[in-house]
Amino acid sequence: MAKIGFCAVAGSGMSALAQILKHQNNDVCGTDRSFDQGKEQKNKRALENIGIRLFPQDGSMLDKDFSVLYASTAVEDTVPDIKRAKELGIPVKRRSDLLAEIFSSRKYNIAVGGTSGKSTVTAMIGYILDKADLKPLVINGALLKNYEDKVGIPNIIYNDGEYCVIEADESDGSIEKYAPYISVVNNITLDHKSIDELKLLFGDFIKKGKGGAVINKDCANSADLLSLNPNTVTFSIKDNTADFYAENITAVPDGTTYTFRGQHYSLKLIGSFNVLNAMCAVACCSLLGVKPEQACAILQTFLGTKRRLEVLGTVNNITVIDDFAHNPDKVAASMSALKSYKGRLLVMFQPHGFAPMRLMGREIMDSFIRYMDEKDILLLPEIYFSGGSVTRDISSKDLVMYAGRHNKNAHFFATRDELKQYLLNTVRPEDRIILMGARDNSITDMGFDLLEKLK
Repeated sequence: MAKIGFCAVAGSGMSALAQILKHQNNDVCGTDRSFDQGKEQKNKRALENIGIRLFPQDGSMLDKDFSVLYASTAVEDTVPDIKRAKELGIPVKRRSDLLAEIFSSRKYNIAVGGTSGKSTVTAMIGYILDKADLKPLVINGALLKNYEDKVGIPNIIYNDGEYCVIEADESDGSIEKYAPYISVVNNITLDHKSIDELKLLFGDFIKKGKGGAVINKDCANSADLLSLNPNTVTFSIKDNTADFYAENITAVPDGTTYTFRGQHYSLKLIGSFNVLNAMCAVACCSLLGVKPEQACAILQTFLGTKRRLEVLGTVNNITVIDDFAHNPDKVAASMSALKSYKGRLLVMFQPHGFAPMRLMGREIMDSFIRYMDEKDILLLPEIYFSGGSVTRDISSKDLVMYAGRHNKNAHFFATRDELKQYLLNTVRPEDRIILMGARDNSITDMGFDLLEKLK
């Protein structure tokens, strides 16, 4: 039994790996500055409930018996845990190193890539394999709603079988570390890198798929890469020549229905993009021997992941929805799904990071502009900033002015509190409030606070 430390263990990627190593009977300890600040207490209790010991992030966790300290890429070398590890000669490794190690230990390993939809597709594939009794290990960046009754944080499905499903992140280049049995590319759109950079990354990723590749035929950028793996299967909701094609997609009160190979199926998720995600998952599982009709039937009970168009509640006929969308493609997909139903939209979008907003801020606004009508309202607080030295040459005000020039009702707020008060003063029955943005769990907290105040 090894003694292993995790610095920044509260994050979705780190907490998943810490839980896996604990399930493998290691002595796992962790620290996180958010725990020290009194935040993320639910996750703290969940980790402690499976036997992970948590310490202040002051270096006191570590002693000479630790075999390794895993640290998030967001952790600076000046953090006391890192300094203490170096003093004691404890190797410091990154999350992606451990993920690649766990991933490569399974015979049938599936890596899900793409700039949008990775978490949902990973969850769908894992759910299909689990319900088909193939005992997968699933490592997700989002919380799995079908597994919320499990002890621990529900961002993994732990089994000792031969199958492993993970998200392959292109934003930090760690996708290059994986040699998958199946490479899945859900789409290639503007996000952290240029399209040319992304196509090079994903091209190499597709070539590595020993058992095949699964590629979105509806995305022009990913469709350009179809010839790179000799065993490629395609999926689509637009092109009936794709290997896996869904049609007759219909928004219904509790989700979406569609037709696949003459059979009628339903999803408990809204949006045609989720039908496309389902086709991706079904295509992938077909390469692992699961019949497509069985996979579609299994997905009818799939509940989705947290913070992906998640309804937090309804009070006085006002619905509050929490959503992770943060790039142009994700925003467009979410807005398209939301506009499939009646009712005015009051959308708070929390921009994240100055560099990403310089890269794609206008494109994100274009996604809102495309779907908003004259009744909808877009609300932006200032750009979320997590620390460090950056060039602050763009503001949410610039994005609001851009939307205004396109005749959209958009407003800037210096603080979230001002924005929240505006929502409470403006919202009326039959409206939907959507809180949208990534990497900030306080967005969800804001949603529950709004629900409480709307009572």
